[in-house]
Amino acid sequence: MFNPIPVAIGLRYLRAKRRNGFISFISLASMIGIALGVAVLITTLSVMSGFQREIRDRLLQMTAHATVSGAGEAMTDWPHAVKIAMEDPRVAGAAPYVDVQAMISGFADPQGALVQGVVPAQEGNVSVLGQKMKAGSLDSLQPGEFHILLGQELAAWLRVGVGDSVVVTAGDFQGTPMGAMPKIKRYTVTGIFSVGHNDIDRNLAVVHMQDLQRVLRMGDGVTGVRLKLHDMDKAMVVARDLVYRLGHVYRVSDWQSQNANLYQSLKMEKTVMGILLSLIILMGAFSLVNSQVMLVTDKQADIAILRTLGLTPRGVMQVFMVQGSLIGIIGTVAGVIGGITLTMNLERILDLIEKVFHVTLLPSDVYYITGLPYDLQASDVITIACVALIMAFLATLYPAWRAARTQPAEALRYE
Repeated sequence: MFNPIPVAIGLRYLRAKRRNGFISFISLASMIGIALGVAVLITTLSVMSGFQREIRDRLLQMTAHATVSGAGEAMTDWPHAVKIAMEDPRVAGAAPYVDVQAMISGFADPQGALVQGVVPAQEGNVSVLGQKMKAGSLDSLQPGEFHILLGQELAAWLRVGVGDSVVVTAGDFQGTPMGAMPKIKRYTVTGIFSVGHNDIDRNLAVVHMQDLQRVLRMGDGVTGVRLKLHDMDKAMVVARDLVYRLGHVYRVSDWQSQNANLYQSLKMEKTVMGILLSLIILMGAFSLVNSQVMLVTDKQADIAILRTLGLTPRGVMQVFMVQGSLIGIIGTVAGVIGGITLTMNLERILDLIEKVFHVTLLPSDVYYITGLPYDLQASDVITIACVALIMAFLATLYPAWRAARTQPAEALRYE
């Protein structure tokens, strides 16, 4: 693309000392601006990806990767479905469940929550509920005892603890001699769990599956079967394959569709933040335009001499494109190295700031995530580097075009 002579001249202009020191300062400032923008953008997107991963992992500790449920009616052949699912090498675990939206009453105002019936012996196949108990244990759920486990936030709102009783009012109504009555049952709190995700800790209660089946009069039927997979990104495909093998009409959902609003909002925040921080790189590119225009003005005589020696306008344009592009390349490389280094040392920097200024930036009593998780993705780094290089290259076009239009006679008239 470039001839050796324009490349050599462009490299010489980059290294040579200039008569006008202000031009050198502007070139250095544009290089630093590009490097700073790249580093900040890499670090910010890595932290946002880290928070997104942290929220996803905490959510999936209690949420199934995929769910196969009955289409408007209870799922009665769930033992066969669990057996078929466990025969699939892509499935790590499977367990039945029953759930219902209900109102739970304690010593404070009633709170709406999702009451989920599980089989304690099989729950470990699809969630880590047993490992997240703050009080009591998962094994306290025994059929016929009507025990209940509450999320930590839900228990706080209800002002109840282990040993207290709560009243669960299901949304479905049942016919009685006195008319339609809601399904009401008193449960004893035997455990409190904390997952570290507000939606779960505030809106989930867990009981034994057989107890909830009795209250809802479902017989042996269940709401559906939850699946835990080795590769969560294949959740929908695996669930559909299971339904195909079962040969019945079932409703299929995966963790992405169940939490679509959350992940779309996180994705939108990351995209908007990336666009806004790209303006820092754009400012560096504008500085590069200014420095190149000033350089072209400063080198009018040199350009005229090169033209008289036979260098074509295209060659003159290549000289300044090479010189400006190298500034962009150096700034981008420095920014990538600085961004990766800064991202990988965020925890140390955070600890240092807290020690020096005696402050707690992320107190545990306010935030669920008290550190700065990061997820340094190669795709983000490559995209940011490419954007910076493209901006730097485009910034050289106008000054290079202006240099190519220089007329030797006009430039040398006053020399």
